Amino acid sequence: MAKYRKKPIVIEATQWFFGQPPLDGMIQDEDRIEGYYVIPTLEGNMIVDPGDWVITGIDGEKYPCKPHIFDATDEVIKED
Repeated sequence: MAKYRKKPIVIEATQWFFGQPPLDGMIQDEDRIEGYYVIPTLEGNMIVDPGDWVITGIDGEKYPCKPHIFDATDEVIKED
């Protein structure tokens, strides 16, 4: 089987914490306690837990990412 490497892309991401206002794309989760949010995605509503990163993908889509996964797969770009 052939092996492939993901193409590097630049994303925008913001880490969200409980008590902060919802980020763009987050909506109140009617099935959980007040203050918890979800992000509607093509795969369904994804829960945004405190500390999760909210990522904007290459097509403008939003999705949450757990901190340990974000730390393993993403790094800050130093801008000039």
